[in-house]
Amino acid sequence: MKLKKLSALLLAGTMCLSIAACSGGNKETPAPETTAPAESGAPAETGAVSDLNVAVFYYNYSDIYISSVRNNMDTMLGEMGITPDNYDGAGNQNQQTDQISTAIANGANLLIVNIVETSSPDAAQNAVDAAKAAGIPIIFFNREVSDDVVNSYDKCAFVGTDAPEAGHMQGKMIGDFLMANYDTVDLNGDGKISYVMFKGQEGNAEAEFRTQYAVEDADAILTEGGKEALSYYAGADVATKYLVDQNGTWSSAAAVAYMDTILAEYSEANGNMVELVIANNDDMAMGAISSLQTAGYNLGDGECVTIPVFGVDAIDSAKQAIDEGKMTGTVMQDAEGMASTITALVANVQNGGAVMDGIDEAGGYIVDLNDDGTVKVNKIRVPYGLYTAE
Repeated sequence: MKLKKLSALLLAGTMCLSIAACSGGNKETPAPETTAPAESGAPAETGAVSDLNVAVFYYNYSDIYISSVRNNMDTMLGEMGITPDNYDGAGNQNQQTDQISTAIANGANLLIVNIVETSSPDAAQNAVDAAKAAGIPIIFFNREVSDDVVNSYDKCAFVGTDAPEAGHMQGKMIGDFLMANYDTVDLNGDGKISYVMFKGQEGNAEAEFRTQYAVEDADAILTEGGKEALSYYAGADVATKYLVDQNGTWSSAAAVAYMDTILAEYSEANGNMVELVIANNDDMAMGAISSLQTAGYNLGDGECVTIPVFGVDAIDSAKQAIDEGKMTGTVMQDAEGMASTITALVANVQNGGAVMDGIDEAGGYIVDLNDDGTVKVNKIRVPYGLYTAE
C-alpha cells in the first residue's frame, strides 16, 4: 500500500483569534492517500482464509490513537483473510513480554509489536530475539525502536513516523499563530506568552522531540518577529519546563489533574494566567480543555476567553473541538496510513516474500537511506499532516 512522499507542510494564513470562537470550516492537510503496492499485492481473493497466524501487541488499548490504529488494522487484516490475535499490554512491559512468549508458543508465525518500554532497547531486543529463535518475522510500529534492534534480524522492520517532524510542525503552527494573534493571546499585556507543556512519557522519542521542537521552533519564529520567546508558566528556574504523565500513558486524566492545580493559582485576576497550552498528544490536550472549561474558558461561545491549545494526533474529539472553537490546532498522526503500511508488510509475508519487498523510495515509501540511496535500516516513515481552524 503505497505512500506518496509528503513535502514540507506550511501553515498558510492565520487561524482563529484566541478570544473568539472559531467560525467557518476546517482545514485538513492530510497524509497521503495509500494504495496497495504492485510488488507486494493484496491476496488474490480478499476475505480468503490465510495461513498466517498474526499476533498483534498494543502497548495500551486505552490510548485513543492506538485504538484507531487497531480498528483500522483489524479491518484491513480481515480483508486479507486474517483474524489477528490482539493483546493489550496495558502499559506493562513484563505483561507484554509474557504475551509475546505465549503467542509464539500458541503458533503465531508473525508478530506485530507496539512495544511498551521505549526508554531502553532491551524490551524490543528481547522480542526480536524471541522471534528470531522461532524463525518468524516481527514488525514493530508507532513507538520507536533503535536501528541496532531492527538490524539485528533480517525479518524485522519498523513502521512509524519521523519523530522530530511532529515537534517541528507543531512549533511552526504555534509560532505562526502567535505572531498573528500576539496581543490577544497576551492576556496580561506583559509582552510575553506564558505556556504550559504536557509531556506524555519520559524517554519516549516522540515525546522528547515534540517537547523540544514545539517550543524551540515557536521561539525561533517569535524572536525573528521581534517578540519575546515563550515563558514557562512556573518560571525560568524550574528544572524541567514540562509536566509529564507519571503513568506514561499520555492521558487526559493527567492533564486534568495538572491543569486543575495550575488554575487554582493562576488566573487573569492574578495577572499570571497560563496563556498557551502545548500537549504532546490530543488526549492530554482534551484533558486541559476540560479543566479550562470548568474554570470558564474555551467554551467556544464567542464570548469567553479561549486559551490556545495545541495537540498531536487529530483524534475525532480534538477535530470537533477545533471546529467548535475550543481548541486551536493539532498535528495529524495518520492512523489509517500507519495500519495500511503495516498490512503492506504483512501482505509481503503472506505472499511468501521478504518483509521489505518493494518497500523503498521507488515504491513510494519514505524510508531511512544511506548516502548512496540504499536502505539503511528496515524503517518506514508515515508522514504527518495538520488540522487547524480556518
